[in-house]
Amino acid sequence: MEEITLRSERIYDGRIIKLDLVDVRLPDGKPARRELIRHPGAVAIVALDQAQNVLLVRQFRSAAGKILLEIPAGTLNPSETPLACAERELQEETGYRPGRLENIGGIYTAPGYTTEFIHLFQASDLIESRLDHDDDEFIEAERVPLAQALAMIESGEIADGKSVAGLLRVARRLGV
Repeated sequence: MEEITLRSERIYDGRIIKLDLVDVRLPDGKPARRELIRHPGAVAIVALDQAQNVLLVRQFRSAAGKILLEIPAGTLNPSETPLACAERELQEETGYRPGRLENIGGIYTAPGYTTEFIHLFQASDLIESRLDHDDDEFIEAERVPLAQALAMIESGEIADGKSVAGLLRVARRLGV
């Protein structure tokens, strides 16, 4: 079932992503070409306050062409651990740092064409602690009861994969 890489050519080297054309040999011996987006990985955080409200963020997403409601998330910096990244991103996007931060697994966003893996975390015991947003981020944070966030998944108001996966994992962990 595995493919053997024969050759790889970098055709784009951006600030966050890199694009490679990869020639492979398929399990049946035939050649094929893959277009792979290399991504450093990311984190996403389901942050719950004591009343089981989830901290969500609204921001415009160019690829979707609209404003999305999501759990806080961000890209790993070079040599940054997922845990450190999760704490930083939560502070930058919501103004809270976690008293407790638990890894709850992760997801490949689209393994057919990208290496991006998002580490999922559950944050609790939230402490007010603002960090400055990135210069290119315009974000509005809001609190939503966990049960309402789950209904927003069903209605399509929350539609990005990391948020759906993270919220459903936390709801299952809590028996909601």
